Amino acid sequence: MKRAIITGGAGLIGTAICRLLDEEGWQVASFDTKEGREGGVHIQCDVSDEAAVAKAFAALGWDTLDLLVNNAGIAGPDAGSIAELSLADWRRVTDSHLTGAFLMTRAAVPLMTEGSSIVNMASSRAFMSESNTEAYAASKGGLVALTHALAISLGPRIRVNAIAPGWITDETDLRAIDHDQHPVGRVGRPHDVAEAVLYLTGAGFMSGQVMVLDGGMTKKMIYAE
Repeated sequence: MKRAIITGGAGLIGTAICRLLDEEGWQVASFDTKEGREGGVHIQCDVSDEAAVAKAFAALGWDTLDLLVNNAGIAGPDAGSIAELSLADWRRVTDSHLTGAFLMTRAAVPLMTEGSSIVNMASSRAFMSESNTEAYAASKGGLVALTHALAISLGPRIRVNAIAPGWITDETDLRAIDHDQHPVGRVGRPHDVAEAVLYLTGAGFMSGQVMVLDGGMTKKMIYAE
């Protein structure tokens, strides 16, 4: 049985990833600061804390690992004006995404087998921005760079790729315009990201790449009317 660790496994996207891998017969462990899903392995862990990561791996007790999905991170991108952004808040955001991915990867690599893979959860915000999202955008941009660096360092034994989701939600009361601004005709769903993770686990000739999963939204030219 293949084994996977999903960080942020209790969140919107993480839950969908865990569920799909469960359905596909994987043994899945979720790491999250929040309480976990029912019926599965879950360890409460702050992935930005070095000691907490070491403790979580020890508690898990696995000797092999086929997949690590670095999905954890503070979700809200708007941190307010850069002039008022404290260093503590900057570090809180960047540590949750980027430092957490580093610590998890460092701990996971010794367990990973030939042909295993790492998937980092970046964002389309690594390539385009709204105002007041500097810490979040920098974190996601850092994950893009970390992805190609790790792919070179860890290949060919371990493949490393990233997914850059756009607007992903499970809300059902969205406006028509919310869907229509996406070339595919709808806003993204958590299951879309889970399917992309599953695809990357078997994409044996793909490494160091970023899969932009945004319904085509970042390819659409926008002019003020």
